[in-house]
Amino acid sequence: MDQSMEQAAFGSTGHHSSRAIFGAAALGAMSQERADRTLDLMSSYGVNHIDVAASYGDAELRLAPWLAQHRSEVFLATKTGHRTAAKAKAQLHASLERMQVEQIDMIQLHNLTHEDDWQTAMSAGGALEGLIEAKDQGLVRFIGVTGHGTYAPAMHIKSLETYAFDSILVPYSFVMMNNPAYAADFEALYELCSARGVAMQTIKSIAARRWQDDDPERRLSWYRPLKDSGAVQRAVDFVLARSGLFLNTSSDATLLEMLLQAAAASRQQVDIDALQKDIVEHGIEPLFVRDVSDDVLIANG
Repeated sequence: MDQSMEQAAFGSTGHHSSRAIFGAAALGAMSQERADRTLDLMSSYGVNHIDVAASYGDAELRLAPWLAQHRSEVFLATKTGHRTAAKAKAQLHASLERMQVEQIDMIQLHNLTHEDDWQTAMSAGGALEGLIEAKDQGLVRFIGVTGHGTYAPAMHIKSLETYAFDSILVPYSFVMMNNPAYAADFEALYELCSARGVAMQTIKSIAARRWQDDDPERRLSWYRPLKDSGAVQRAVDFVLARSGLFLNTSSDATLLEMLLQAAAASRQQVDIDALQKDIVEHGIEPLFVRDVSDDVLIANG
């Protein structure tokens, strides 16, 4: 059942990716059987882009059997959290081995938002140097950079002024964009990426807030997600209404089908009044507040 997910040019890579990208952190703690079913579900909605990371538990291992049959059908991206060339290259080789592939489409510097990390990664002997070597060797086709927290857009601008990254990844949601400082940084990044043909991935689209100690639900992602179908649809519409943005799905796999249904059905119309009501009715709060809660221990989904 191909739901005819809308596709768009993924930056200047030449690939047309589904507007919803599968966040493979969802596979991290799954059995192989369930992972295979999840990937088949993803594929049935026309999703043709997978975003994983070396740090997502066993996710790369869970991808391997499915990729053995379907590698040519997807744009495959992973991430390294290492900041030196030697360690980043070693982790990339490990990712290739874990996924049993000879080449991936994109390697990303994972959550490069701290100045000291940035200086190490971008300097001589840093991770970027190692990844460029891997690209020259044909192990990877493109290089991206990701970030969490409120400093991500500004740090991505700094990164793009230093190297022509093919893709960036940032938080993007209605409640995050209600913060004037964050919105200003995001708009500057959006303008730069649009001008340079850099792909823009977004995360945390259906995040409601951080967990509280008395929340009774099972915690399948590090944040409490929206679960109301109407609120999820409006959150997805908010992202997809913006030309050129891609939405990375949540690490909570129980919400995958609802999210993919919303993306496939999206009319890409933003109802500001309804989004404001959702903030009140569903207790939505920004996941990231500058200099208060900019970091997460589990940087996924």
